[in-house]
Amino acid sequence: MNILLLGAGGREHALAWKIKQSKHCNRLYIAPGNPGTAAIGENVAMGVGDFSAITAFCKAQAIGMVVVGPEDPLVNGIYDYIKADPALSNTIVVGPSAAAARLEGSKAFAKAFMERQGIPTAAYKEFTKENYLDGIAYLKAHALPIVLKADGLAAGKGVVIAATHEEALSNFEAMILSARFGAASEKVVVEQFLAGVEMSVFALTNGRQFVLLPEAKDYKRIGEGDMGPNTGGMGAVSPVPFAQGAFMEKVLERVVVPTISGLEKEGLVYHGFVFFGLINVGGEPFVIEYNCRMGDPETEVVMPRLESDLVDLFLAMDQNRLSEVEVKIDPRAAATVVLVSGGYPGEYERGKTIHGLDNVFPAETMVFHAGIGQQGENLVTSGGRVAAVTSYGESIGSSVSRSLQAIQKISFENMAFRKDIGHEFKP
Repeated sequence: MNILLLGAGGREHALAWKIKQSKHCNRLYIAPGNPGTAAIGENVAMGVGDFSAITAFCKAQAIGMVVVGPEDPLVNGIYDYIKADPALSNTIVVGPSAAAARLEGSKAFAKAFMERQGIPTAAYKEFTKENYLDGIAYLKAHALPIVLKADGLAAGKGVVIAATHEEALSNFEAMILSARFGAASEKVVVEQFLAGVEMSVFALTNGRQFVLLPEAKDYKRIGEGDMGPNTGGMGAVSPVPFAQGAFMEKVLERVVVPTISGLEKEGLVYHGFVFFGLINVGGEPFVIEYNCRMGDPETEVVMPRLESDLVDLFLAMDQNRLSEVEVKIDPRAAATVVLVSGGYPGEYERGKTIHGLDNVFPAETMVFHAGIGQQGENLVTSGGRVAAVTSYGESIGSSVSRSLQAIQKISFENMAFRKDIGHEFKP
């Protein structure tokens, strides 16, 4: 079958790499893609938000499956748009409907959903300009630290953990009154702070059945020791050592099963990935957030560890056979270290020539392109997160070490990365 993958980042390069291995994949198109995906399939100069161009392309190229990488088109209704076209009604779309994608598109919607389904999560209240003064009073009386989240999509950067009331109040004002995150922060969710270790669990579901993929832990802070502002993700590891036994039984029983059954109860059409952002608080799982797609850079460790044919899983999802599927997982660990532009997640320069990506790397190492563009014969930086260097290893420590060794072959001006990915799990 011909498959169209939407997106242009490291997540999409990893998905393309995995999809192309499938016995079901005939031609693979990536829109708009990047230089890395161009080596796997055919890039198409088409934006992920141009729904009319996407449907026209699907018809012209007899696309049998559309895999949606990023969140924006899902929240904006790409699933519904494709399915509403009679000529594409049988096209498989890997991604939820717009109504179901509110689990990521609105933090307030997600919290209310969890409340209705009895899913463990932090206590919260939501505020807008209309009850801004109530929010000020609430923050002044709130225990420290305080978590503030922009309600809408903010590219993974709309969360602030304030250590003081002054910091909380200034960020609250910046979000609501000064539109720090644009329309995304017109509503702000204020949450109880939970202390623990975060991790991510991934399910593929058709809204009734599901399978679990390899779990992962990502590292959001820009600085080593988990210091500094949040980013889109500086690295990830899989597996997560504590994600087994009794803890994972609780995750299944208290989080995953109630979420999937909740989707069905509430009539939310969901054919795709569910990302459960969890925190382990003394052995008890709580949900921090949902995403309606795979994470980035988690995909860059999850896909390498997935031994099953990914398109096979998508077909089982579409054909209501997920309950019959056994997911095969590589027993090796995987770790990815993200190379970023100097200044990221603040202001940074683009157009820096990248050297070394054409070097020969060991078989255990892969380099997934993210914010990379082409200028003539040169590869140049085009985003804050430039590339994700992923390696297998017998342990998290050895996989991180291999990625760090491979990074020594790559360079661009003001290149930065964290050397301590997986630090809490290394011997």
